Amino acid sequence: MPTLTQKQTIRIGHSPDPDDAFMWYPLADFPDGTGPGGKTYTPRIDTGPYRFVHVLEDIQSLNERTERAELEITALSIHQYPFVAKQYALTSCGASLGDNYGPMVIAPKKLAIDDLRNMKIAIPGERTTAFLALSLLLGKGAFDYDVVMFDEIIPAVAQGKYDAGLIIHEGQLTYANAGLQCVVDLGKWWKQTRNLPLPLGGNAIRRDLGTAMGPICSILLNSIQYALSHRDEAIEYALNYARDMGAQLADEFVGMYVNQWTLDYGPTGRKAVQQLLDEATQAGLTPPSGKIEFIEPA
Repeated sequence: MPTLTQKQTIRIGHSPDPDDAFMWYPLADFPDGTGPGGKTYTPRIDTGPYRFVHVLEDIQSLNERTERAELEITALSIHQYPFVAKQYALTSCGASLGDNYGPMVIAPKKLAIDDLRNMKIAIPGERTTAFLALSLLLGKGAFDYDVVMFDEIIPAVAQGKYDAGLIIHEGQLTYANAGLQCVVDLGKWWKQTRNLPLPLGGNAIRRDLGTAMGPICSILLNSIQYALSHRDEAIEYALNYARDMGAQLADEFVGMYVNQWTLDYGPTGRKAVQQLLDEATQAGLTPPSGKIEFIEPA
């Protein structure tokens, strides 16, 4: 068993976004001034026999890393989960659900949804849930696309390089600043047609951690709870990843994706995950995932 001075390292992968930074701020361990902004951070909660090391990469890269089962804990797109379910299990906390809001398709001019078929669309990744939802809406293979880094999509569309763009993260709040219009909000579409939130991202824990999965999940839940109950403190840390967002906009963005759904999917959130992946399988977009299991805190 690791001692207090020899803790087991747990790598936790997440995207460099304010919402992920917010909920994992209490685990931040940068004792030598190497933290965001050149600051020193120590964990704000008891991490037991573990030391959590943050690994920051965009969601497309994290999805790819799950194929190699490199990280003990990682954010991943719900779209990606069926492809790596043998290596990872979803944790009951840490999810991002869009409840009547979510990824958007934006364009320089007003378009109808049907106009998107046969258009060239910039997407943030083939295994993002945004791409899965758009494929369910328009049909498999109904549009042409290029994978573009998520933070380069809005400029690329504004410059006329693509007919439209599929945006995630803070772009959902800032696209209008570039003179672009929303063609469809996929979270709204999903809510209106299924009466469920759209499960976008989750956190997954590597199955080879065995009986430690439940106790580690408890630490993750404690981190989210601490962040929510010490909001100003956690927002200040999250601003290091706000990409030109001010404090007010960053706080709004965090509120969208760190909330009651993040503490636990609940029956509705679990149903939403199951429905999305069942439909994806029926549409030939993902392998069968069977009944989705969730690791609970222990």
